Amino acid sequence: MDTEVSGQEQSSQELDLEEITRKISFLDKWRQIFSYHRLGTNNINPQNPEGSHISADETEAGTGIPQPKGQGHLPSSSLCSIPKPSIISSKLGGSPISLAMATKLRQVLFGNTVRVFSYNWRKAYFRFHDPFSDLAFALEVGKGGARSIQMAVQGSIIKYLLFTRKVKDCNFRSLCEISKQEQERALATVLAGILWAAGAAQKATICLVTEDTYVASTPDYSMDDVTERLQLFEFLEKEATEKFIYDHLQCFKGEGSHGVILFLYSLIFSRTFERLQEDLDVTTTHLLHPNAGGFLCRQAVLNMILTGRASPHVFNGCEKGRSQETLHGVLTRSDVGYLQWGKDTSEDDRLSQVGSMLKTPKLPIWLCNINGNYSILFCTNRQLLSDWKMERLFDLYFYSGQPSQRKPVHLTIDTHAHHWERDQQEDKHRAGRRFSPVEMVIRTKWREATINWNGTAPFF
Repeated sequence: MDTEVSGQEQSSQELDLEEITRKISFLDKWRQIFSYHRLGTNNINPQNPEGSHISADETEAGTGIPQPKGQGHLPSSSLCSIPKPSIISSKLGGSPISLAMATKLRQVLFGNTVRVFSYNWRKAYFRFHDPFSDLAFALEVGKGGARSIQMAVQGSIIKYLLFTRKVKDCNFRSLCEISKQEQERALATVLAGILWAAGAAQKATICLVTEDTYVASTPDYSMDDVTERLQLFEFLEKEATEKFIYDHLQCFKGEGSHGVILFLYSLIFSRTFERLQEDLDVTTTHLLHPNAGGFLCRQAVLNMILTGRASPHVFNGCEKGRSQETLHGVLTRSDVGYLQWGKDTSEDDRLSQVGSMLKTPKLPIWLCNINGNYSILFCTNRQLLSDWKMERLFDLYFYSGQPSQRKPVHLTIDTHAHHWERDQQEDKHRAGRRFSPVEMVIRTKWREATINWNGTAPFF
């Protein structure tokens, strides 16, 4: 009996040893995969550089599972689907970033040098919906603070597709008939145009991630495995800027490319630290602010995309603050405008009211901030804002960027309806309904407008 028990124990130990050996082999296999994608286990840290627990914004869908800080991200479905980062050769000829430049970049973005971009920022890039579809002209947008940048760029994409490119018929139908090549050309043209405007039409700077690291971690600077590998490419002609971006478009539109971060870096270096200091005021000392575990863009970032200047406010010109300090607003009309409405916003707060420079842009396209969520309103009629008769009855299209939206919402705006017609319109969907936030933001531009949703249920 003892011999039999002893034999069973030996057999069990052999099985345990085999199981352990198999698991070690399995771990070695995945360690090699992580190493190949620059996702080494040293990058997986359950705490941020400030010592607090990792935020929900840095986890997979807010589940609390820490995500790697290296290139790419881990989809929940399978490790095998890790995207390969868009890394260029270090011999391409750019200027490597220095510790001083990386430090200044962090300070301009976060106000210090230890904070780094959260998970939702790192995975954000510029990706269109399917070509030849109802949303062929539209970018897919993610969660978090990068969303506002994607939507601001979206406004310029619509500007290019409707009013800039040389096409015989630029109407709403033409937006849905965009090919993949046309999408790529639009993105390259728009990104180059925004950077060129930020550089005062004199110079643009493009930041790309290379295979080499140029900056080491110090007690005052925390590495993020992106910023330290940047090379900067300067261009003195807009056409050369556009060609370079088009040739390296994968660095902005590829999964795992950190495309939105690279565009933001390029925007800052194109504007230059000196111009940024002149643009900002005492209310805005850095461009991002922490929110719910992530970072949101301050108004200065959006205004830099819309106007080329990092003005911290949306009113026209300059105003005096409560302590008589000078506050910087928008100085010129932009091509793409800006509207905002919030349920807690007071109309008596003059400094928060959008001025005519943004409210009445050169073209009928608006980036909309509705209760902190960003969307786009646009009209296909170029003359809408230059001929008052056009503003009596006209169509707008609304794109929210929400995954559930399959096509733009078609709205008909009537600015000369009588009050009894407005009452009938309000009662059409249900008695006593309140106005949709979309309607409220439209009324910040056309105060007495009646909005017909043309059969679509209003967004709330």
